[in-house]
Amino acid sequence: MFPNDPVLFSRILTALTLGFHIIFATIGVGVPLMIALAEWTGIRRKDPHYFLLARRWARGFVITVAVGVVTGTSIGVQLSLLWPSFMRVAGQAISLPLFMETFAFFFEAIFLGIYLYTWDRFRSRYTHFLLVIPVVIGSSFSAVFITMVNAFMNTPQGFTLEGNRITDIDPIKAMFNPATPTEVSHVLTSAYMTCAFVLAAIAAFSLLKKRTHVYYYKALKLTMTAALVFSLATALVGDLSGKFLAKYQPEKLAAAEWHFETQTHAPLILGGFLDENNEVRFGIKIPYALSILAHGTPGSEVKGLNEIPEDERPPLFVHYLFDGMVSIGILLIVVSGWYWLAVWRKRGNPHNRLLLRLIAAGGPLSLLAIEFGWIYAEIGRQPWILRGYMKTAEGATTSEHVGLMLVLFLLLYALLAFTCTKVLGRLFRNKPAEQELADMERSE
Repeated sequence: MFPNDPVLFSRILTALTLGFHIIFATIGVGVPLMIALAEWTGIRRKDPHYFLLARRWARGFVITVAVGVVTGTSIGVQLSLLWPSFMRVAGQAISLPLFMETFAFFFEAIFLGIYLYTWDRFRSRYTHFLLVIPVVIGSSFSAVFITMVNAFMNTPQGFTLEGNRITDIDPIKAMFNPATPTEVSHVLTSAYMTCAFVLAAIAAFSLLKKRTHVYYYKALKLTMTAALVFSLATALVGDLSGKFLAKYQPEKLAAAEWHFETQTHAPLILGGFLDENNEVRFGIKIPYALSILAHGTPGSEVKGLNEIPEDERPPLFVHYLFDGMVSIGILLIVVSGWYWLAVWRKRGNPHNRLLLRLIAAGGPLSLLAIEFGWIYAEIGRQPWILRGYMKTAEGATTSEHVGLMLVLFLLLYALLAFTCTKVLGRLFRNKPAEQELADMERSE
């Protein structure tokens, strides 16, 4: 008989919800910017292909927003039901960004509705383009505000905790905690990068299927431009995140790199496994790289896990999550750089089948990197739910019915995933881009 452990089931259900929601949240943040870029390019070049790109992406975006609303609501419900002790403390200190995230979503939703239903209502396309700007702002600030909550969990401040009683609350200080700048920047740049690669993957897949209409080539060029810019930005912010971890969460960085002894000139470890003595086997060691990542110089001292109490160390398997996230990020930079090198030099073929296959793989791989990153962020904070103040087990519910909730939500997410996939497939299969473009030209 499987044990009825409320803490374990609460963690599994929360992880399941966050893992499912983060896909739609990422799309919700990044796609509006890509829509805006497509329509702006169409206006500047007077090119209907880019207007069609914006139009088709917007239709698909609405479907993902609907699913994201359901999963986002589930997270809000689960925070109250599964983590009541945590919410009694943190809810008072960090309630402002939770409210502002809801406000930002409604701001986005209002202008998204106007944007969708006014495609042919204005003489000037520029007027219609202006309507997507609030959608981009609203979606991005939704991510900013909710990430502030997560940042607060990593570096809580702006309150005093006396027993179970919270006093001296400063909500602004709680919002703008030390983790906020790097977390917010990393979330935004990685979301933009991921959506650029997802949309590029669709264009590359179409070209691989011998759909050689110029629409697909232009879609690929626009998305790969954004992919290169935001993949480089994500790498830069990732470097800053490493320096943040070294200062404020050294145990998370040390666990990710299997760094046990405090030392200077610390190497960065890729791959491998740990034996029974916590010795790294078959890992690739890059000399001085961890010291450079942590503090910017090869001779910097990096704190090791052995200085952290055993009951406060993160699980060591986060090493593989960190490696996976970083490896995918490097691959995406290489792929986008390869594409643009071929375009710029005009010697190589930017549409050769190998490169198109790599771009097509970049879409799901970028989503996988997002999953790795968020799992690493959450598991790497363990055993704390509110670092330094409350451990995860202390914040969980004691209800005996979490197992039933887990089953019901699992069924809900399976239904949502199936429905979303079917609707998006039919939405674009029923009317190919070539036919839509011809219809647009006839209507004009």
